[in-house]
Amino acid sequence: MSEQDNKFASDFRKNPSRKERKQISFRVSDEEFAKLQQSAETLRMSVPNFVKKKAQGSRLISPKFDKETSQMIARNLGQMGNNMNQIAKYCHAHKEGNVDWPRLNYNIEQLRKEVNELWQQLN
Repeated sequence: MSEQDNKFASDFRKNPSRKERKQISFRVSDEEFAKLQQSAETLRMSVPNFVKKKAQGSRLISPKFDKETSQMIARNLGQMGNNMNQIAKYCHAHKEGNVDWPRLNYNIEQLRKEVNELWQQLN
């Protein structure tokens, strides 16, 4: 590494390029920090991000589902999307007329049932 590269790397560490250039620090008691941490975890945010949003007067809304439920819903939606893509691929491959209509209707009905089950979980 040349001397010029070394100077650039050193300057970069001293002055990292950030969107928000100013930093604010303040102290809180253990109880206050625990309360902030609990509130941030409930909203799935970091403590600094939570405090920043509150200071800006943002209205924070807690998520309707816990993390595991959200992941399960996302996984189910991904599987349903995959099933829809397979149905579309089948239809495009068989546009000449030799379509297995009973099988296609069955698959679409299964997908409709899955969507309805997921919709019930969301409401």
